[in-house]
Amino acid sequence: MTAPDAGRGIWDMEETRTFTGLPRDTFRILHVSTGNVCRSPITERLTRHALANRLGDPLWGGVVVESAGTWGHEGAPMEANAEAVLADFGADASGFTGRELLDEHVIMADLVLTATRDHRAQVISMGHSAGLRTFTLKEFTRLVRAIDPTTLPPLEDGMVDRARALVRAAAALRGWLLAPTAEADEVFDPYGAPLTFFRSIGDEIHQALDPVVTALTGVPART
Repeated sequence: MTAPDAGRGIWDMEETRTFTGLPRDTFRILHVSTGNVCRSPITERLTRHALANRLGDPLWGGVVVESAGTWGHEGAPMEANAEAVLADFGADASGFTGRELLDEHVIMADLVLTATRDHRAQVISMGHSAGLRTFTLKEFTRLVRAIDPTTLPPLEDGMVDRARALVRAAAALRGWLLAPTAEADEVFDPYGAPLTFFRSIGDEIHQALDPVVTALTGVPART
């Protein structure tokens, strides 16, 4: 995969945005898991929390963070253990309701981060030029770590431009930086597991998100 292909995928998506009348000054991150009651809600709310931690702005510079499930429990509340994990990190779990993944969610997303490779394959199979902007969370983290942040637009130029450049750069690297094992890019499902396992998954997600949000914002986590 080459950088020009990556750029073409983003350009096609921008055409779709114009056609549907979607605003061009936002960057939408979509987190995807199976039921949208455990992993993707945790990832969604931890992403929002991390963005607020770094930027201190409720609008996060134009970034919108959402989630959905490939077999989503439409309208369902977040699992209680997932809420407990978010509380551990001081993140807000309120107001969440589960969603089933729809075409419109993929069309609107600038970046899709999935819990597993199977979720990634399901998103890509939906079409909408999704392949160049869909990664597992851990895959995206691995690629982001290899990107020189000085090659990205500075935050002063707008976080949306910086985020889109980051996705293009990650897409161009895919295929060159492979996972060390088949399981390395997976976040396993804690559904039905005890709180201790949920907390281990929460820690895993938090660690994977940290370099991603730092790259997006150009701002390290507050200590």
